[in-house]
Amino acid sequence: MSVRRVRASGARVLAALCLAVLSPLAAAQQPLRVQLDAPESVRPLLERHLRILNRSDQILPAERADRIALARRARREAAELLATEGYFSPELRLEREDEGDWKLTVVPGTPAKVVAVEVQFEGALGGQGEALAARRTQLRNAWPLAAGQVFRQSAWDDAKRRLLDDVASRDYAAARIADSRAEVDPEAATVRLVVTVDSGPPFFLGPIEVAGLKNLPADLVERFNRLQPGRPFNQDELLALQGTLQNVPQFASVVVDVERDPALAAAVPVRVQVSEARSRQLGFGTGYSSNTGFRGEVSWRDVNLFGRGWELASALRVEQLRQSLFADVFLPPAPGGYRDSVGAAAERSTVEGLTLTTQAVGVARTNTRAIAGGTIDTRLALRLQQEERKLDGGDTTRRKALTLNWAWTRRAVDDVLDPRRGDVMQLEIGGGSRALLSDQNFVRLYGRYVRYVPVVARDVLILRAEGGATLAKSRDGVPQDFLFRTGGTQTVRGYAYQSLGVQDADAIVGGRYLATASAEYVHWFRPQWGAAAFFDAGDAADDRGIFEWEKGYGVGARWKSPAGPLALDLAWGQAERRMRLHFGIAIAF
Repeated sequence: MSVRRVRASGARVLAALCLAVLSPLAAAQQPLRVQLDAPESVRPLLERHLRILNRSDQILPAERADRIALARRARREAAELLATEGYFSPELRLEREDEGDWKLTVVPGTPAKVVAVEVQFEGALGGQGEALAARRTQLRNAWPLAAGQVFRQSAWDDAKRRLLDDVASRDYAAARIADSRAEVDPEAATVRLVVTVDSGPPFFLGPIEVAGLKNLPADLVERFNRLQPGRPFNQDELLALQGTLQNVPQFASVVVDVERDPALAAAVPVRVQVSEARSRQLGFGTGYSSNTGFRGEVSWRDVNLFGRGWELASALRVEQLRQSLFADVFLPPAPGGYRDSVGAAAERSTVEGLTLTTQAVGVARTNTRAIAGGTIDTRLALRLQQEERKLDGGDTTRRKALTLNWAWTRRAVDDVLDPRRGDVMQLEIGGGSRALLSDQNFVRLYGRYVRYVPVVARDVLILRAEGGATLAKSRDGVPQDFLFRTGGTQTVRGYAYQSLGVQDADAIVGGRYLATASAEYVHWFRPQWGAAAFFDAGDAADDRGIFEWEKGYGVGARWKSPAGPLALDLAWGQAERRMRLHFGIAIAF
C-alpha cells in the first residue's frame, strides 16, 4: 500500500516566507498563534489533525534553523493530510497578520479521481474453471472505489478490507493482500489503483475442538453443531453456530473460529471457546395486565440439572384471576435438531363466573429451522390432563383427556420484538379419543395470521385474523383448553377478558367455534412513542348459526420498551355500549 507524497507547488515560497516573516522575532520568544484559511471541504480535517493549529502552548522558535524546521513540518503534515482526501497539488502560504498572529492559507486544488482499477487474484482463486471465474467477476463487481470517484485514503483502505473479507469469508480462510498500489499523477489529478489478493488454498472443515467446559457435559456443544466435517469453509456458518451457542443458557460467552493456517486447509479444526454461565438462578417478578390483574412470580432455573446439561424452568405465578405452578425439563437438542421436554403444571383460574382447576403432565418435541427471512417452529405434544369446572349458579363437573397436539408457526418479520414488515402464521391441530383416556371424541383446529405493512417513514398497519373449530358432537366432556372464548387485550378490545363465549348458568364458558379480525394503524410521532387507532370484531359460539361479530374500536398509546411495544388502549364495546381500558405491562427484577 502506498500513496505518492507530492510536494506543494508553493513549498519553496513557504520556506522563504517563513525566514522573512519570522526572523524579526528571533531575539524574543513569543506565543505562536495561527489562523487557518481553508475551504470547508478540508478545513475540519486540518483543524483536527494539524499540530501547528492545535498547540496552544506553542512558542515561536528563536533559532533560525528551528523556525525553518517548524515551517517544513507544518508543510509536510498539511500535505500528508490533504493527500488522504485526494488533494496532491495543494498551495500553502504562512503569512503574518498582526503582532503575534499568523495565517495559514490552504488552496487544496483539484481532488484526484480514480481513472482505473485493476483487481487481480493469485492462489487457488486465480485458477481455471467457470465457478472460479464467476467468483472473481462477482468480487470485481463488488469493488466499491470505482473509476470516476474521488480518491480518499479511507475509501481505499476500506475497499481493500472489504475485498479481503469477501474472499476470506468463504472457502479461502487464509486469503491476504499480496500487493496494493495507488499510482498518483498529481499533474493530471488522477489515481490508478492496483490490488492483488492471494487466496491461498481452499479450506475444508475438520472436527470440532471445544475448550472451556468445566461442569457441563463434553458433548453439549456437539448437540447444537450442524457443521459437517468436509464442508467448504464458510464464515457465515461459523457465525451461525456461534449465535446459536450464545443463545444457549448454559454459556456466558462463545467464540467460534478456525486457525487460518494454509497447512491445515484440508481439514481445519473448528475451535469453539466457551465460558460457562451460572447454572442456577432464582428470580422474582411482578406485573399487571387488564386481562388477569396484578401478578407476582417466583421462578427457579437450573441449566445443568443433574450435571447433564438439562434445563429446568419452573415458576409459581399468582395473578388476581389466575394462579399457576409449573416445571419443565428441556433436554439438549437431538442430532436431528429436535428438542424434547417433559413437564407438569397445575392451574386455577376464575374468569367470567367459570372456576377451572387443572392438573396436567406431558411430553413434547420441538424443532426450529431457519428459512429465508425468518424461522419455522414445530411442536408435537402428548398431554394428560384432568379438569374440575365450577360454574357460578351451576354444577361442578370433572373432565379428563389424553390429547395429541401439533403446532406449526412461521415467523417472517424484520424484527421479532418490534415488527414493521412481514407476517406470522400459526396453525394447530389436536384432539382426544374416548378409546384413549378421554371423556369425549374431539378434534380442535385453530389458525392465526398477522400481517405487518409499513406505511410512510415510521407508521405500520397491523392486520390480524384468527379462527378455530372444535369438531365434536357437543362441548360436553371437552376440556376448556380445547374450546374457545375471546375478548380483552390482543383479541376483541372493548370487552372483558374471555367474556365472549357461551352463556352457561351465570358463567361464560368456551364454545366450539371462534373467529376474530382486527385492523390497527400505529403512527410513531417519536422514536419511542406512538399512537394507534384500531377496529376489532369477533365472537366465540357453540353454534355457527348464532355466531355474531361483536365489534370494538378505539385509540391507544404505544411505547417501545426493551421487551417490545407496550399498549394502553381505550376501546368502545359496541354490544355492551361502554368504554374499557386495556393495558399490559410486566417488569422483572
